[in-house]
Order: sequence, then structure tokens, then C-alpha cells
Amino acid sequence: MADEPDSAGVRFPPPFVYLGALLLGLAAERFVTLRSLGIDWRLLVATGALLFVAGATIMLAAAGLFRRLGTNIPPSQPTTLIATTGPYRWTRNPMYLGMALVYAGLAISFDGPIALALLPLVLIAIQTQAIAREERYLEAKFGDDYRRYKAEVRRWL
Repeated sequence: MADEPDSAGVRFPPPFVYLGALLLGLAAERFVTLRSLGIDWRLLVATGALLFVAGATIMLAAAGLFRRLGTNIPPSQPTTLIATTGPYRWTRNPMYLGMALVYAGLAISFDGPIALALLPLVLIAIQTQAIAREERYLEAKFGDDYRRYKAEVRRWL
């Protein structure tokens, strides 16, 4: 992922981190004895679908807002303004939150306890390698405006 000079310097596409861990966890299910969450498949599918739809909705709303505002979505490109409306009123990271919900929904729907167990590691990687870099960049670029927003809106929920 090539960085622009005016960017957060995130070195990897965050969706690939979520996808890679999910696929790794689901593949590991084939080689490990623990292969089930032990819950009726109908409940797993219903719960997973609900989480998937919620996450996809949040991601699409956030991406759509960025497009309407004319700012870039990839963290490897310059941010032109701070989004504070739509899902950004409740969370500073709706795209990452949405990806986490989609991930959890898929892991649950596929009855993947290993994939689900990897999600906290993914969130730590996203927090340290993407969000922390983005926040430093936004503070440097937007100063007090971003610090005020950061004080008013939680990182995740």
C-alpha cells in the first residue's frame, strides 16, 4: 500500500487484516478438534446475519459519507476534513467497527470458534497499526478541531 506524503502512513489495507485472520481461523477449523461453538446452527446463522448486516450498514454509511464530503477512504491517502456526522457522531472508527461486526457475523455464521477467537488479535493490530497512526496524523493536521472531536466521541462505541 503506497503512502502519500500527506497521509496517516498506514502500511496495509485494514480490510485485508480482517479478511486474512478470518480465513486463517476458518481454515484452522479443519485441523483442530474444537470445531464448533456448540450452539444450534439456526441461532448461529441468525446471529451472524444480524451482525453482518449491522456491520455492512455501518461501513457503507461511513464510506458513503466520505464520498459525499469529498475525502479519501483509504488511510494511505490524504484526509481533507474530519467527518463528524452520520455514524461519526457515535464512533470515531465506524469503518473498523463495521468490519469487526462483519467479521464476527461471518465467524459465528460459519460456526468458527477459532476465527472468533482471533478477532481480539485483529482489533489489537488495527488499534496499534492503523487507528493510532490515523489519530496522530489527524491531530497533527487538524489540531484542536480534531482534539475536540476526539474528546466528544468515543473510539469504538
